[in-house]
Amino acid sequence: MSRAPFAANPTAPVGIQPQPQPGSGVPRPGMAPVRPQVREPTERRTLVVGRGISLQGTVQDAERLVVEGTVEASMIQAAELVVSPGGVFKGEVEVEDAEVAGTIDGTLTARGNLILRASGKLLGTARCRRLQVEDGGQISGRMEMLTDPAPVSPLRTSAPVPAAAPTASIEQD
Repeated sequence: MSRAPFAANPTAPVGIQPQPQPGSGVPRPGMAPVRPQVREPTERRTLVVGRGISLQGTVQDAERLVVEGTVEASMIQAAELVVSPGGVFKGEVEVEDAEVAGTIDGTLTARGNLILRASGKLLGTARCRRLQVEDGGQISGRMEMLTDPAPVSPLRTSAPVPAAAPTASIEQD
């Protein structure tokens, strides 16, 4: 016995309407009109690498990367990186903002804020404009603070100021 995909079900609770076929855009009798899904401006395309999952390779078009497992990548660009407790990121990543409660081993560039939580570890090179480290957060390697280049006067003829401030090596146990 076969049924039409959206045939009425006599045993369905009263008031529950069958859903339209995805992409049809045409409501069926007795159904509410289908509205196209519109992304909220604050909603970001998010990739979550869950606990116990390992990902190797490249990630493209993810605006927000949440690492709960392990990610090994040569270069990732995103707007936001979150490394959860127990999460490990190995490789190079460039983001607007980063929050690290797990481990980053490699190179991290945060053009905005870098927050290192108490359980977080940074191994390698980290660059950021603003840094916040909670008590217990560990940095081992090279830290560079990004600064805005000085405005260039039309009368100025010297070389431009570099975008990174002097570096410091930090070892913490």
